[in-house]
Amino acid sequence: MSGTVAGLAAAAALALLAKSEGKGALQPINATSHWLHGEKAAECDALDAPHTLVGFATHCASAVFWALPFEFWRARRRPRSAGALLRGACTTSAVAAAVDYGVTPKRLTPGWELVLSKRAMVAAYGALALGLAFGAKLAQALPGRH
Repeated sequence: MSGTVAGLAAAAALALLAKSEGKGALQPINATSHWLHGEKAAECDALDAPHTLVGFATHCASAVFWALPFEFWRARRRPRSAGALLRGACTTSAVAAAVDYGVTPKRLTPGWELVLSKRAMVAAYGALALGLAFGAKLAQALPGRH
């Protein structure tokens, strides 16, 4: 749940951030398909399967991947407050950014750097953190959860 909500929150933020910087709303998600289509994927602003579907699926898979260490941390630490939960989500998102842009080969980065400013990318990782925290709270609130 936390990964799904985080992926959706970050995707919405990416669209809004792109529009605020004068780019097309779909460009950051389409750019994520650059692992398959090369850097020209960032130029695509059309809604299409090769760019948008591949980019969105890749983006969502990445969000779920980063939710795994977050959920492991959450299960072990059992944060009691919303602040503690948000700190854990922010830490996870910061690690994701460091790995995505510091360790990962360029071809496998999220591709947002091809479209967005660094400031917008930081905001997108902030949205990822908020999504992780909100998704975790949402999962706790579901019937049958303890």
